[in-house]
Amino acid sequence: MENRRRRVPALAPEERRAALIAATIPLLHEHGLEVSTRQIAVAAGVAEGTIFGVFESKNSLVVCSIIQALDPQVTLDGLAAIDRSLPLRARMTEAAELIHDRMAENAALMTAARKLILAAQSDPETRHRMASSRERLKDALTEIIAPDAAHLRRSPEAVATTLLLFCGANTYGPFGDPDNFRGAELVSLLLDGFYERGAQ
Repeated sequence: MENRRRRVPALAPEERRAALIAATIPLLHEHGLEVSTRQIAVAAGVAEGTIFGVFESKNSLVVCSIIQALDPQVTLDGLAAIDRSLPLRARMTEAAELIHDRMAENAALMTAARKLILAAQSDPETRHRMASSRERLKDALTEIIAPDAAHLRRSPEAVATTLLLFCGANTYGPFGDPDNFRGAELVSLLLDGFYERGAQ
């Protein structure tokens, strides 16, 4: 009897939604979009039919779980804590490490988001929320770079966008090399280019 699934107490609908999302996120990391409602139910300690009492479909639950898992607030808080008195290179290195680690941690979910949320089958409001998250992250990074705008060939926003593009491609793109291009190395690539110092 000890191996029987543990049932959780009855919860209000919003609490049940939150519990199901919390149970789904680790499974998405492990199984991607192939996760089954049975696996989710077992992890949440509920009957499989309970899922459809609060979500209209498995797809709806998965989308909500991806959105919550990719919420940028943790990264935004980390960026806000970077000491603005540091030199640009040091500020950008800290920012690059934060963003790189967050993207690497959620690489599978970001791939799933591309397939599921950014596809035509996803509703406009969900796509808007994802776009808004990207904009908030870009704005936060731009703010870190902006004090040194006079020393850059491109605008702080363009530099921030390039850093984010590289972190994304490097962590879940087909040519990514996350062990070799991260943090200080990535910032050096952006600020100094590939030329050796003194090269013509």
